[in-house]
Amino acid sequence: MPDRSKAPAIKSLKSIKLPAIEHFKLDNGIPVYSVNMGTQDVLKLEMVYWAGRPFESAKVVARATSSQVKEGSKRISGEVFSDKIDSLGATLSLPFNLDTANFNLYSLGKHFDRILPIFREVLTEPVFPEEELLAFIERNRQKLKVELAKTDVLAYREVTERIFGSEHPYGYNSFPEDYSALRREDLLAHHRKFYTPGNTQIFLSGRVTDESIALLNREFGQLPASQGILFPELAREENGGGKKRLKVPGSVQSSIRMGKPLFGRKHDDYAGMYVLNTILGGYFGSRLMENIREEKGYTYNIYSLLDVMRADGCLYIGADVAHNYVDATIKEIIFEMERLKQDLVDDEELEMVKNYLMGTFLSMLDGPLIVHDTVRTMITEDLPLTFFENLVESVAAISAEEIRDLAQKYLDVASMWEVVAGEV
Repeated sequence: MPDRSKAPAIKSLKSIKLPAIEHFKLDNGIPVYSVNMGTQDVLKLEMVYWAGRPFESAKVVARATSSQVKEGSKRISGEVFSDKIDSLGATLSLPFNLDTANFNLYSLGKHFDRILPIFREVLTEPVFPEEELLAFIERNRQKLKVELAKTDVLAYREVTERIFGSEHPYGYNSFPEDYSALRREDLLAHHRKFYTPGNTQIFLSGRVTDESIALLNREFGQLPASQGILFPELAREENGGGKKRLKVPGSVQSSIRMGKPLFGRKHDDYAGMYVLNTILGGYFGSRLMENIREEKGYTYNIYSLLDVMRADGCLYIGADVAHNYVDATIKEIIFEMERLKQDLVDDEELEMVKNYLMGTFLSMLDGPLIVHDTVRTMITEDLPLTFFENLVESVAAISAEEIRDLAQKYLDVASMWEVVAGEV
């Protein structure tokens, strides 16, 4: 009999394998990435168009276009489309992405043949009804007016603008007047230029069959072939760091955001920064949480984040605190960054963080729909499918000395923007 008074031994993972991914092209050249897993008769189809902010002719056009596509085609109204999706037990979601326009269709396999034709029609032949566009404009104008009174929103907008630049696709902020300037012709032109077979990638997951692939080829593979559009060069403003205080009268708390430019997943130091960020503020047991939440009690939540896009990325730290704790909180944030630059992470903490990240990696492979998201991230960021396994191996092998070196290289307070919104 096993001795149940003793906990089982902890075994560290050193490698995790991505399931087999099928890659093929439709008749017109559209690339398809298929994750054929699971026993349930469920499919997730994601259409990804290179049609996000980097491709805009005017601010908020990309978001408006993707949002309004579902409002109907010449033959199918938005209401009929929505009712049809509901009646077939399907779901359509439009996740926000800076670089791309994404359309996620969840469907039962047995209804795929009925829902795919109307999905294709609405996606490729939208009419952008004037009345729906006006309603969209007014909703977003009102929403922005509410959001712009919140300290966390103001601080985030300011720090990302400072990091990338006020005209950069990743840095610009939208205002009510940007929505007021939208015209139906802008959406039609954006759709006509970027929602094309040559500018599309398809991801299909779940219980994928020969029949579902044939249906996909019938609906999307027969569209006229077209040339792809190159991802533009995006140059951010190199403006160093600094401090900015935004006074928000009547606010009940202050929002702190500290950030700096970094890089995307292609960079050689990405894997190491992934670990370093986790130690600093990337999980509940992080140093920022232990110090500033648990020991000092200055905030309920504090975090650091690697925000990564295809062409760039940034590191930022966020917390919402009482007004009188702002200076003390910033002092402790800087203290924790300096500590990582000076001292080696001990073996116990490093092993704990590695085990935590291995669990995170395992969760990224938990079923076909989650694997789907992992694969889509790699493909849309122009990464090889070996990236996932290489990242796992790099995390497992990283040393305390490498983490200290990365901290010294990137956790330079002088290069960071420090933004506080509240009663300052």
